[in-house]
Amino acid sequence: MNKHSVHQLIIDKLRIDLDIAERAAQTAYETATHEENIAENKYDTLGLEASYLAAGQARRVEEIRQSLTLCQNLALRPYDEQRGIEVGALLGLEDEKGREQWLFLAPDAAGLKIDMVGQIITVITPARPWAKVCWASSKGTR
Repeated sequence: MNKHSVHQLIIDKLRIDLDIAERAAQTAYETATHEENIAENKYDTLGLEASYLAAGQARRVEEIRQSLTLCQNLALRPYDEQRGIEVGALLGLEDEKGREQWLFLAPDAAGLKIDMVGQIITVITPARPWAKVCWASSKGTR
């Protein structure tokens, strides 16, 4: 498994997610500001609800944009036993039954999953519990 290819797949997935989120945010904004959604009485909350949705979508766009920027700026380094597991590491874990799980330690985008030739790779970050477990035992890194 090549971590440079995995890194590029993560960036590509974030770009796709950003495009989808931007379109959803634009749609939510247009709905919130459409003249048909102006409240006719105090019980008419469609416009208010649409504005909440638009605000949430805008926040999501910024979160994805931040994740994308951080991942694009990530400089990948080869594994160094002196430094141990660090951001940019691709980890292959195997349980006692021989089942593998692949993790990529990124600066952001925790929970993102990509598929590389049928193998699911999950993005984790240093702030997540999974990463702390991996750092506690850096044996078996790839």
